[in-house]
Order: sequence, then C-alpha cells, then structure tokens
Amino acid sequence: MGVSGCGKSTIGHLLSKELNVPFFDGDDFHPKKNILKMSNGEALNDDDRFGWLQTLNKLAIEQLKDKGCIIVCSALKEKYRDILNTNIKDSVKWVFLDGSFNQIKERINQREGHFMSADLLKSQFDILEAPKNAIKVDISLTPKNIVKVISKELSKKSEFGLFGLGVMGKSLARNLANKGFHISLFNRHVPGIEEDVAKNFKNEFKELATSLPFDHIESFVNSLETPRKIMLMVNAGKIVDNVIEDLLPFLEDGDILIDGGNSNYNKTKERFDYLKGKNIHFVGAGVSGGEEGALKGPSIMPGGSKESYKGVQPFLEAIAAKDANNLPCCTYIGTEGSGHFVKMVHNGIEYVEMQLLAEVFVMLKALGHNPDEIADILESWKETTNSYLLEITIDILRKKEGDDWLVNQIMDKAGNKGTGNWTTITTAQLGVPSSMIATALFARYTSFYKDERIAASKNLATKINTNFNVAIDDILKAYQFARIVNHYQGFKLIQEASKNYQWNLNLSELARVWTNGCIIRSELMVELVTIFKSTDNILTDETIIDKIKTLKPSVKKAVSECILNELPIPNFSESINFLNSFAIANSSANLIQAQRDYFGAHTYQRINDESNKFYHTEWNN
Repeated sequence: MGVSGCGKSTIGHLLSKELNVPFFDGDDFHPKKNILKMSNGEALNDDDRFGWLQTLNKLAIEQLKDKGCIIVCSALKEKYRDILNTNIKDSVKWVFLDGSFNQIKERINQREGHFMSADLLKSQFDILEAPKNAIKVDISLTPKNIVKVISKELSKKSEFGLFGLGVMGKSLARNLANKGFHISLFNRHVPGIEEDVAKNFKNEFKELATSLPFDHIESFVNSLETPRKIMLMVNAGKIVDNVIEDLLPFLEDGDILIDGGNSNYNKTKERFDYLKGKNIHFVGAGVSGGEEGALKGPSIMPGGSKESYKGVQPFLEAIAAKDANNLPCCTYIGTEGSGHFVKMVHNGIEYVEMQLLAEVFVMLKALGHNPDEIADILESWKETTNSYLLEITIDILRKKEGDDWLVNQIMDKAGNKGTGNWTTITTAQLGVPSSMIATALFARYTSFYKDERIAASKNLATKINTNFNVAIDDILKAYQFARIVNHYQGFKLIQEASKNYQWNLNLSELARVWTNGCIIRSELMVELVTIFKSTDNILTDETIIDKIKTLKPSVKKAVSECILNELPIPNFSESINFLNSFAIANSSANLIQAQRDYFGAHTYQRINDESNKFYHTEWNN
C-alpha cells in the first residue's frame, strides 16, 4: 500500500517472484467509471472506492484457499484497509511503502501512460492515514533492498505467545515486550463484546510495536517459532481445558504450554499427564504480584518437567522481579502440579496476613484511633516488621473520600476466588494443621452473612463498657508472633506435600522467590531464606525460638483482652491456641484416642511400650 507512484507495482512484482505467490495490481480491478474519473483529473471519493475494495477483498479470500497472493492497492485510509481485511485480517500482512511528496511527485512525472496524474497526488497525501500494523519501508532504498527487507520481516516469527488479554495477560505482555522479546498476542473474538482486543491493545502501547495481534487461533499458533511457547492467561477451570483442546490441532511435538492462572494443582497434574501423552510439554506456573507485579516484575513459580522449564526459562526469568542479589524471583519448583501447589499455599498465607492486619485494625480502633492515626502507627512498624501488605494497608487507611475515610464506606463482605478454599481442603487431606489458613478463610465466609450478623449483633452481643487495655507495642508483638506461626504452618504444608508427592521442593529457594514481586513479600520472608538452609522446621531455629519466647506474653495479653471485650480476632486467637496445642509434650489426645477405641475399637498405643504395638480395651467391663 501507499500513494500512487510509490512503487507498489514494481515491488509487488519482485516480491511475488521472491515468495513464489501470485501478484495482482489493484488498479487493474477498478471499474471503468473510476478510471474515467481519474483520467479526467478528478479524485475518487469513498463511494467510488467501496465496490472496488470489496472486489479486492473477495480476490484475497479466494487466493487464500491456495497459497495466498500479493495485492497492491493504495488503501490510504484505515477504513479502506478494514474493508480489505474483512474476514481475513489475521491472514493479512500490510507493507507500507513510505516516501515524501516531492520524491513521489518526481517519479509520477517520469511515468508515462498512466491514468493517475501528478495533479492528484496531493489529494492522496491529504487523506493518507499511515497504518500502525504494517511493515514500513523507505522507498529511497533500491527495489532489491526493499524486497529483501520485506522478505525478512515476513519470515520473522515471534519468540513467545500470550493467549488471553485480561488484566494480568496485558501486563505480562507489556513486560515481555519491554524486555525485548518479539511476541504474538491472542484474544478471542466475540461479536459486539470482544472485538479487535489484541489489535487495539497493541496500538495502545509503543512497546508492543513489533508484536503480532490475533483473534484467530491457527494464525496465532503459526506466527510462533518452534518449539512454540504459549502462555495461557485465562480463568482457572474448564476454560483452560477448552483452550488446550482449541490449540492442540495446530501444535507440534515439543511445543510448550504454560498455564499462568490460578489453576487447581490437581487439575494441573491431570493436564500435565494428558499433554505428555501427546508429546506436548505443560508448565503450571503460579504468578503472584497482581497487575502491577505482572507489569514490573512478578514472582513466578513454574512446575513441570525440567526440560520444559529450560525451554521457557529465559522468558520467565527475564520478566520476574529481582531479589536483593539481583537474581530472578523465578525458579524451577518441581514436576507436575507443584508450581500451582505452592502458589495456592502462597495465597493461603496471604489470606492470613490480610486477616491479621484487619484484626490489628480492630484492636487499634478499639483504642480510639482513627484510620489516619492507625496508618501512622503502622508506618512506625515498618522499621521492624515491613511487608508489602503492611505498606498497602497504610495507603488504604489514609485514602479519603470527601471528609470521611474511604475504608469506612466499604461494605464489610470479603470475597475469595477459591485458592483459600483449596488450601484448606488440601491441608485437611494431607493431615497438616494449617489452622490459621482455615480460620482466615472462615472469617471471610462469616463476613458474607451480613444480614444475619446484623441480627445477631442486636440479639446476642453483650452490652458492656469497653475497657480494652492493651499497649500498642503489645499489639505489634502479637502481630509479629502470629505471622511467625502463619509462616510455619504454610511452609509445613508445602514440606509435607513435597514428601507426599515426591516433589523434592527447596524451601529456601521458594522463600527466596517470595522476597520480591509477590503479595506476601516481607522482611520475615527474607529471614526465612537463610533459616531454611539449615532446617525445614522454623520452630527449631534458635532465632525464631527466641523471638517466640519474647513475643508470647504480648499475644496472650492482646488475645485475652480482646476476648474479654468481645473484639473478634480469630487469627490472633488461633496463633496462640495452635502454639499452646503444639508446644506440649503430652496433650489431651490420649483421651480422644481412648474414646475412639471405646466406641469403634480403633486401638491405641501405650507410652510405656516402645514396640509401637496397638492395644484394644473392653472399656465397659
């Protein structure tokens, strides 16, 4: 495409020989009335061009049934190109021959026997809308070099494909492009709802200038160099399976699919095995950091075969956040669904961290502080207990809407997307006491019963004079205590899953990739990197033991005062209850086991028998 006289026909002929495809000059398809009009020195209007453009579109569609073709056409306006692209836009590549007015006028004056005179050139420049998605070539190059440039661009394949352009998909695409990768973008086409999403997104950001946008799956897949690397950024669940089935007919042995959503790790294992049987690699990658993290650098937790990880390693590690040593917050986690498993537990730990800050809010409000004052208090905590969630909580508490704080206007119903639920189910299935995650999840569930809570507050709450007497420093120490217990439980769940599924997970390396980019990044996480190098149980580490002993009196004080004053602090309460249940040599479970033996003959072991023999007693005799 380009204005008359730019050399379209010459280059088109040469390129058709180079690529061995048919050549068609759009001028040959003008109706007689158009040729007559231009011969009389009159410029064509949109109505004149409409039928002609439709004819060329039909020609292109027909040629695509074979091996395609080259068509030269001025196509000066975007709406002209839209007509030419109708039903085939993913199969069309535009080449824009660009030159100055004087340069092209000189060429036209040297041309003989053409119905288009130099007098009409200005009218073409007046309506020219340079294309955003085209191979742009300067016509000052020799025809041979122009063809060489075009051929090279046409043969170029993308290194990486991004399937699904929701919030996270778009941010990851921009991240990849900013790192210099040549990428292809795909988003589905839903008439009237999702149209030209990939194309419009590409045009919105300059870093995506070299990316290739698609809404046709076959064209998208074919645009990628092999073995193909395609990252799926679609909603977890059945849609992932549907997308895999849509892609499979166009994939080849050795191609790699990456699921970057919050999929259930059990489903990831199923997909891993299913695709392995089809010689397609599957990587289940947990991605944490939200929209901003995806753009600037998330924490990434890929699971799959080591071979498949090596194939995508340069891309994932390039876009990941960097730790204190400038190493990527991305590492090979393990096989099968391990990547999505640790992301699931990450979210479980996140649930607790959020709930603990909400409970800190409850306690500081009970002391009479407004949101600004609470934000100032939390700001001072950053010196010893900083974390990403603490930082954003400070920002939230300072946000005002008019004369009131915005947080006061938000409905107290906390949603969830399922990962906390999955973590709670999994910890029960594996028999690991990650009780704080379950408690945080149930706190969200409780919040959703708003109407019933209002009724209960009228019928069941005891009207007492609040005499909440806890120092702010005790609340800080209680918070530090509860966070240690939360991280112990979360990593304990990961450790037990690693044993159960034979994943051989590295807890220190996992903590390292959680030191930046992810939602649960914190100074405590940085400490755990070193601690996990010498133990897989942080409750055996001397520094942690000393901290717990120092902090325990404060959490006891805070929890007891909250209960006496009817302040809801389920996770703080669970933190001390868990430790009291766990840090005890002889528990009450002996009575429970006796009860089980009484009604169900479940047997028991005796403390004075080192043979581990099981006994049964007839208790009612």
